[in-house]
Amino acid sequence: MDRLFSASVLCRLVRINLPTVLLVACVAVVLLGSPRQAHAQLSKPNIVIIFIDDMGYGDVGFNGATVPKTPNLDEMAKEGMKFTDFYVGCPVCSGSRTALMTGCHYQRLNVAPVLFPNSKQGLHPDEVTLADMLKGAGYATACIGKWHLGHLPPCLPTYQGFDQYFGIPYSNDMWLDPANKLSKDIVLREGITLEGLKAGKTGGRNKVPLMRDEEVIEYPADQSTLTKRYTEEAIGFMTENAKKNKPFFVYMPHTMVHYPLAVSEAFNNPNKAMITNAIEEVDWSVGQILKAIKDLDIDDDTLVIFTSDNGAALGTSAPLRAKKFSVYDGGIREPTVMRWPGVIPAGTVCHELAATIDMMPTLAYLAQGTLPTNKIDGKNILPLMKGEKGAVSPHETYVLWHKPGTVRSGKWKFYPWQEGQGGRQNAPSKIPSDYPVQLYDTEADISETTNVAEKYPEVVKRLQKAYDDHVAELKANNRPTAQLQRPKSAEEPTKPNNKKAKPATK
Repeated sequence: MDRLFSASVLCRLVRINLPTVLLVACVAVVLLGSPRQAHAQLSKPNIVIIFIDDMGYGDVGFNGATVPKTPNLDEMAKEGMKFTDFYVGCPVCSGSRTALMTGCHYQRLNVAPVLFPNSKQGLHPDEVTLADMLKGAGYATACIGKWHLGHLPPCLPTYQGFDQYFGIPYSNDMWLDPANKLSKDIVLREGITLEGLKAGKTGGRNKVPLMRDEEVIEYPADQSTLTKRYTEEAIGFMTENAKKNKPFFVYMPHTMVHYPLAVSEAFNNPNKAMITNAIEEVDWSVGQILKAIKDLDIDDDTLVIFTSDNGAALGTSAPLRAKKFSVYDGGIREPTVMRWPGVIPAGTVCHELAATIDMMPTLAYLAQGTLPTNKIDGKNILPLMKGEKGAVSPHETYVLWHKPGTVRSGKWKFYPWQEGQGGRQNAPSKIPSDYPVQLYDTEADISETTNVAEKYPEVVKRLQKAYDDHVAELKANNRPTAQLQRPKSAEEPTKPNNKKAKPATK
């Protein structure tokens, strides 16, 4: 139909003898629209996802923080769209990353909420990740940072659609599994020897391997350099592919600001809390990424998404209730900005519910990629991102079955359990309630202080059913993890006996 219409217009223009230059211009406009419009509709955008570890809702200036200072993130919010109600799939590491990478709730794929160096399973390589989907659509793909979905084959990033990997395979407070393959050129630090590593003498907790692709290239990693080195690696990858005019996907799950905190010399200010220093270096990294994108003249071609894997551990999730580990909003509602000049309207705010599980269908649509044939849980949120008039959340209910669980629906947040129960799910309330379930109006009560479940029994009934149906469906339709492949000669990854030190604040 479009071609027929264009041909008709061309014939009419020829009959009235318009000058050739004007003719060509008119046909181009008919065929393509404006240059900006044509680009946005026809090209595959570069995609950069910056995924911070343990950064809370209140740790950034665009959500009201005055300490630390986050000028680059604040500028990104001015140039893009801030999401006030953006959720992750789990209040801890591996479950959250599963949801982002696959568009599935982590229970559907049987991934543990947190994987350890002595875990025996990881994300199954048969599952379609964002990298798998985008690679199939012609993208170059790189994972730079903390993976945490399986530290041995067949679960490493290079088995999951990524062309390249550079980073640490799990949280930076863990330890080395002697089964990991060591590079011939490995850099050993802090008195560690090759003989000792082969004998399982890894040096204890908080010493983790830096990997390139499937080999350990440095042990223990110098954590003070990680934010800077990740940034340099990402810029190098973007530059290489921009020169080739090849679309790229950079997944950048930072190690910081997870404990133990570490920063480069330039950000190691002894007069500030270390968490402040770490957040400010992450902000610097975001600024460097955005600057590189502009310098490469691919700004209009690049979607950048910034968010966190769960709520604050050492920072703050204020004004939300609770922090990391909790399914109260402070554990799963994250500081989020998306930027794509000409497509995402600058200086806008989205108050609709969206989530990391939505990245798979949304990015598949943008990249003209193929969605998994297996069931996923995410929805396309592009209308929200583009600020379309009347766009609403595609989620009537967003259910998280993590420990005692929760449901978000519109302004309502429901918990099918009594306040004060659930261990780490708990957080002090200004107005405690002994009602058997909890319901909060997040618009009127963003800090979830007043349980109104007794006043709205029909809402409670509806959301309880949504929760029960969700749990039953996941139990009936889950899929397997993969068994990690360990060389028979490798020492067991026994958890070190040394106790984890208390987090330092300065």
